[in-house]
Amino acid sequence: MSPQDRPSRTTEAFFGRRRGKPVRPQQAAALESGLDAYRLDLTADAPSDLRTLFETEVSAVRLEIGFGGGEHLLHRAIEAPTTGFIGVEPFVNGMAKMMMAVRTRPLANLRVHDDDATRLLDWLPPASLDGIDLLYPDPWPKKKHWKRRFVSPVNLERFARVLKPGSKFRFASDIDTYVNWTLLHCRAHGAFAWQAAEAADWHRPYEGWPGTRYEAKAVREGRRPAYLTFVRK
Repeated sequence: MSPQDRPSRTTEAFFGRRRGKPVRPQQAAALESGLDAYRLDLTADAPSDLRTLFETEVSAVRLEIGFGGGEHLLHRAIEAPTTGFIGVEPFVNGMAKMMMAVRTRPLANLRVHDDDATRLLDWLPPASLDGIDLLYPDPWPKKKHWKRRFVSPVNLERFARVLKPGSKFRFASDIDTYVNWTLLHCRAHGAFAWQAAEAADWHRPYEGWPGTRYEAKAVREGRRPAYLTFVRK
């Protein structure tokens, strides 16, 4: 997508703070070396075939936006070595944790982006992804902040552009208002078909779901997670 065609970001700010506790020296070293090895270069043109981004041969490419500490992304990348995974996480501490993990166990099917996910989405070629995961994104619970929720008409248009027909957008959250928000926005967009045959479907974790620390905390505090799946028409 050319710069003049990219949606304006004047009101886009989908993530909060970039840093938490100070990164320890060992984490800082892993972060620096890891980003050198795994970070995508968005100053270069995106390849027409995203499979060429990886150091190993892959048959599909999936994107996870906001991977947090990386538990889910790491699990998926290890269990599916012939799938390429791109992980986005602007929070330095989360990226540092992920880079510590791949320092111990390198992954040839992984690439990362440590900035705004919308920049990556606009960089990707059309119909280039086999799936997008948005798992437990910041719910921005105050009404005045709802415009900062990642699920929005402009971002769903971005998803629709980069997803292949028949591929899946998966959304998980423990916040009822954000679940309803996502269902309404996807229905209004028209490019996504919700996959749910019965009421229990959207409370059933995805196949092979490893769980996350955030999810465990939500369950302990009495919030029931929802797992939505939408197919790109």
